[in-house]
Amino acid sequence: MSQTVDRALSILPLLAEGPANLEQVATRLGVHKSTALRLLRTLHEHGMVYRQQDQRYRLGARLFALAQEAVENLDVREIAHPHLMALNERCGHTVHLAVYEENEVLYIDKVESRYPVRMYSRIGKPVAITVAAVAKLLLADLPEPELRTLAERLTYPAYTPRSTPNAAAFLKELATVREQGWATDFGGHEESINCVGAPIRGTDGRVVAACSVSAPNVVVTAEELLSLLPLVRRTAEEISREYSGGAPVSASASHTSQNPSQVTAETPEKKAEEPSS
Repeated sequence: MSQTVDRALSILPLLAEGPANLEQVATRLGVHKSTALRLLRTLHEHGMVYRQQDQRYRLGARLFALAQEAVENLDVREIAHPHLMALNERCGHTVHLAVYEENEVLYIDKVESRYPVRMYSRIGKPVAITVAAVAKLLLADLPEPELRTLAERLTYPAYTPRSTPNAAAFLKELATVREQGWATDFGGHEESINCVGAPIRGTDGRVVAACSVSAPNVVVTAEELLSLLPLVRRTAEEISREYSGGAPVSASASHTSQNPSQVTAETPEKKAEEPSS
């Protein structure tokens, strides 16, 4: 670790003891005040520290937000895993858990299918954000201004003919996801792979994670996979309830939740899938 990074990080536990002025920080670090000021300014720019009106520095809100995200993501995975295992036992297909972090949607847990055809996804790997069911669920819950800014900034790769083509189409689909409380990906990333997912909510009703079931159409059709959606949603609700320590605000409490039985899946053309190594 470089000396500069080491010194900057040393400021954080110092300010955890309480606000401190420039001279106090410099003294504790054993550096000149100009060096301490440079370090504090860098931390301030990243929201890690905040300069008060009395010119003393304290820990910044961004630091608390990062810590909270780390705790929540760790907790939701730990809480969700037994439920994901049970879901996998019931349906036999690949089960994923994902979260939204720093403009990316990442898989944080995975339970493999019992079938020989396996998914190429990996824990810690970003998902195809414009097509994945879990991504749609997580992004649909963002505040509208943030969502529109993100949608305009994203690129829209044509993975398959079913991929989301542009920001307007993406926003329209996310509005539907937000209204119905669940999401699908029928061949949007890989023509032969289908997926259904549901949101996991915290105490305030906001989406903190999303779980999904995925399978190739050589194993199960899109319509058959869609029939598992009630099971996926119940699993997400059970995780939400345990995660929030009670009964969270569900999608149905704030939106008109569309019955999946009323939806006809647009079945992707069947295509043989090679098992992954």
